[in-house]
Order: sequence, then structure tokens, then C-alpha cells
Amino acid sequence: MDALPAFPTESGSLYLPGPAGRLELMVDLPEEDTGRAGVAIVCHPNPPDGGTLHNKVVTMTARALSELGIPAVRFNFRGVGQSEGSFDNGRGEVLDLLAVAAWAQKQRPGDALWLAGFSFGSWVALKAARQLPVKQMISIAPPVGLRDFTGVLPPDCPWLVIVPEADEVVDPQGVYDWIEGLDPKPALVRMPDTSHFFHRRLMDLRGAIKNGVRKNLPPPRND
Repeated sequence: MDALPAFPTESGSLYLPGPAGRLELMVDLPEEDTGRAGVAIVCHPNPPDGGTLHNKVVTMTARALSELGIPAVRFNFRGVGQSEGSFDNGRGEVLDLLAVAAWAQKQRPGDALWLAGFSFGSWVALKAARQLPVKQMISIAPPVGLRDFTGVLPPDCPWLVIVPEADEVVDPQGVYDWIEGLDPKPALVRMPDTSHFFHRRLMDLRGAIKNGVRKNLPPPRND
């Protein structure tokens, strides 16, 4: 197994040994002297549909979090971009996320771990959350009705769910019905006149994320 890379001191890409081979990561760091004692991992949408770490919703989510002082780690699931392996319909992707989280926790011990995901990525993040000490969960357009949410338990932390009300991929009412059956329930943000991929509404998404999690930010880093 290759040696684990150190957490970067500059924004950019790196590679991490994963359960199916190399994983491609991109780290977005906060501005100097604004960093907080946390790290966020952002999961991308469905690989067979072209989802990658460069997806605009994923990059905007990372931007919103880094602007709040949280370093954001985007990564490609197995078989996507420069990540090795092949698509595993969620099972292996959970293992990929757990590997990235283990690396982040080792490199930044004591930092609060945040998870975020868009569409398929939000489902993977929720499936992994109960195995991790997550302090904030962000689910964007969770694919209720397209993926099996049976047995997907609410994370044991503050949880923000953002639903585009004009979603042409996921039925928003199905998401609302699913949330009604949860205990505890997440904080829900409905974004009117917004499509699944947040076309022309990415800045609104940025604001919704920042407003939704600001009260839960970890303290500034001392180093």
C-alpha cells in the first residue's frame, strides 16, 4: 500500500490509496487565517450519468464551505476520472468515502468531520454517516425514489437537506414524504423554480448552504 499523502497546504489535487485502487482528490482550502477546526468531504452525483468531482453543484458546495473556513475535499468515486476501479452501485462507493474520511481524520485529528453530497453522493454519504463521527451533514437533492433509502438512518448530528422544487430527476414530494417519516428530522430548505442541477441558481445554493450551517461552525484553528 502506498504511503498516505499529507493534508495539503495549498488547494489542488492529490491521490490516495483506496479500497479499489487509487482515488483522485481535490482539496479546496480556505483563505489564509480564516480556517476552522474542521474538514468537509463532498460526494459527487451518479457516475454512470457523468457525475464527477468537477460537477458544478459539487464545486459550489466546496466553495461555500471553504468560504466558511472549512477545507473541502472533493473526490472521484472508483472508476471516475483518475480514480481506479469500476462503478459498484453504491456499495464500493461507501468504502471509497470511508477511506477518504479515514485519511482526513488521520491528517487532521481533532477536527470536526463534515459530510456533504449531491444526488447519488448524498445517498452514499448518508449510508456512510453512521460509521463516522460526523458533526454536520448536508444532503442536496437526495435521490429518494431512485435509490433504496430503506434502513438509511438520520445522521446523529445537525443535518441540512436542500431540495430543488422544480427537480426533473427526483420527485420533490417523495423527498418531503421521506423526511416526514424521519425522527429526528433535518432542517429542510426548499428552493423554488430550481432544477436538479441548480441551473442559474448556483449562487442561491451557495447562500442556502452557508446560512444553513453557519451556526454549527467549529472554532477557528490555532495553527
